[in-house]
Amino acid sequence: MTMKNNNQPILVPVDFSSHSETALVCAAELTETLGNPLIILHVVHDPGEAPGYYAVKGRDQQLQRMEDVAAEMLDEFFLHMKKQHPGLPTLQQATTMLVVGLPVNRILEAAEKIHACMIIMGSQGRTGLAHAMLGSKAEQVVHLAPLPVMIVKYGKDDQP
Repeated sequence: MTMKNNNQPILVPVDFSSHSETALVCAAELTETLGNPLIILHVVHDPGEAPGYYAVKGRDQQLQRMEDVAAEMLDEFFLHMKKQHPGLPTLQQATTMLVVGLPVNRILEAAEKIHACMIIMGSQGRTGLAHAMLGSKAEQVVHLAPLPVMIVKYGKDDQP
């Protein structure tokens, strides 16, 4: 695989899971070698039972605007990752991006908007019935993206 330009960012969609952490570390290590900037993306997806709001744990089930809570969660996730991996300068200098919508659509739109050279994302690696019922956002991105996509799997025995 040939990277088009070192100025084109690598996009890492995250959902704050251990799978996302593993993918972000992998992307940061790759950007250290390639010299590309790193952009961390979170897509806010409306839950059907409370459109536009997340229930906030520990706050008497208070409802807050999803975007506000998601922005806080993204900031906390990013700060946590920077503290856990101080030896990765591209992670320290990464930027974050928050968008609202259907995850697969927004990931592809964000990649196009920022002229990403690659998408790196984590996957739970579901198989069988769970995969058939839930589908896989990562698999959909792989099939629909017009640019290289790297899927980083996180197994039960793996350490983020």
